[in-house]
Amino acid sequence: MTRFFATLITRLDQRARYTRTLRELRRMSLNTALDLGISRGDLRRIASEAVYGRARA
Repeated sequence: MTRFFATLITRLDQRARYTRTLRELRRMSLNTALDLGISRGDLRRIASEAVYGRARA
């Protein structure tokens, strides 16, 4: 049971970090994103890789 709660807390923390990262990426101006070679369509993948270490399906 303890492992269940530890896993739950970890997953909730990861989801919060993913949401926060995605929000920050979406706030970036289009010009800044383009200067960095980032397309708006890549934001979810970038946030996922930053938090989970891989792109989520």
